[in-house]
Amino acid sequence: MKADKGTIERALAKPQARCFLLYGPDEAGSRALADRLATTMGSEAERIDLDGSTLAKDPALLADEAASSSLFGGARYIRVRANGDEITDAVEALLEAPQAGNPVAIIAGALKPASKLLKLALASPDALAFASYLPEARDAVPLVIGMAQPLGLKVAPDIARRIFDACAGDRAVIGRELEKLALFLDAAEAAPKPLDAAALEAVGAGEGESSTAALIDAVLTGAIRQATEELVQLSSAGEDGVALLRATLRRLLQLAALRSEADRTSLAAAMDGAGKSLFWKDKPVVESELRRWTSAELATLVDRMTSAQAQLLASGNAGSVLFSQELLTVARQAQRRS
Repeated sequence: MKADKGTIERALAKPQARCFLLYGPDEAGSRALADRLATTMGSEAERIDLDGSTLAKDPALLADEAASSSLFGGARYIRVRANGDEITDAVEALLEAPQAGNPVAIIAGALKPASKLLKLALASPDALAFASYLPEARDAVPLVIGMAQPLGLKVAPDIARRIFDACAGDRAVIGRELEKLALFLDAAEAAPKPLDAAALEAVGAGEGESSTAALIDAVLTGAIRQATEELVQLSSAGEDGVALLRATLRRLLQLAALRSEADRTSLAAAMDGAGKSLFWKDKPVVESELRRWTSAELATLVDRMTSAQAQLLASGNAGSVLFSQELLTVARQAQRRS
């Protein structure tokens, strides 16, 4: 069945469904929801980790693990990392099994509407499916403040917005930066500390992520030399390719929504209608990107980045190389449109 945010959060706090399909372009959001199940089960619970390639070879394994008792007699749950429809047979076996006492959380990435796995979960009363989408700019302040609070950080709205922009809206990157800042300030939930601009500058939060935003804009506007330089810089700094890919997807989805509105009205109307969801500093480059790409082309780019994400997760370092090549290919296409 399809679940909204409230439903999935309540269900993970009191798991009754056999499996939770957590999908969508915001994988950090999906992982955060899977962590809620871990919290519910308790720190002493036995966690079984499975991946898509294993379940593709042995579809019966998931149902067997879901029905098995813990070796230590306590709570038990399963966490699956999948790249799409490869686990459909395994999930079907789980849902058809006579019993399955251990809940299963599946992190499946971005699934297309035609996905067999998604259709299976939506049709079953024993499964809950929830899509996590990359946060929009209007969600910046409450998102960062909400993530900072359990770490003991009191964040003013302007600081929250700086962190969100520097991290390109990626929850995983925001979380890592906030953890560094909490350690720097010796903050804790029981002893909260204010997070000010001085601490932000001292820790250097978001410096690499600013380069990430520069790379994405260079790619989408066809600035090949700049894109190449940014790729080299980020690679040298050990930048996480998955975080970069998520940031790219976030910008593409933002552009797709604006391009669709521009097609319906006009480019000027779409830009004006974006309001505070579009940071004022980003407006010139976003307009330039919108002039280069049609709605159909942006949809194709989203599909290509989604495929690149699966390759990156499956191939590790090799996937990072392929993703870099994909970005430069897109940059060359954008250059021809200038």
